[in-house]
Amino acid sequence: MRLRSLFAVFGVLLAFCASGALAAPDKASKQAEIRKATHATLEKFYKAQPALKNEVRDAPGYAVFTTYGLSFLVGGSGGSGLAHERRAGKITYMSMAQATAGLHAGIGEREILIVFKTDKAFKEFVDKGWDVGGGAAMAGGAEGKTAGGGAGEQFLATANYFTLTKSGIEVGGVVSGTKFWKDKDLN
Repeated sequence: MRLRSLFAVFGVLLAFCASGALAAPDKASKQAEIRKATHATLEKFYKAQPALKNEVRDAPGYAVFTTYGLSFLVGGSGGSGLAHERRAGKITYMSMAQATAGLHAGIGEREILIVFKTDKAFKEFVDKGWDVGGGAAMAGGAEGKTAGGGAGEQFLATANYFTLTKSGIEVGGVVSGTKFWKDKDLN
């Protein structure tokens, strides 16, 4: 339990560092950066899997994140993004952090798309945050091209979870925890 807490703290610190490195002079500028990055990320996903465009269009909501991470046995990543409620057109700005432990080494930038299957699942994600676990991974990529697990898909009961490795490489198996939450400064 103590090790898990250490990983969580490391992941949160890394998230703050990542968001600090990308900090805009003001709230509106940062929000605009995230919206622009979200649009670009969605286009990459649509190019890689054209059917996703209809899935996102028909979903009650979706979330998009860009993450940055580093690991060698123990690691973490962090990033920012937004959740978009389709019916209301409401955007909620969010942050995320991930802590990992295991026989794993890597560094990279990754893009995440979560497409929600129900209004309830979307609302819980935004209001309560979300915790997810991990497993084995091997991936590499550059400039939106991915090989290996970096083009991952997870089909969960309440959402479909897609990843693209933007740049970097990773190999190994890990136990991980990822936490998503509302960004208090941007909402």
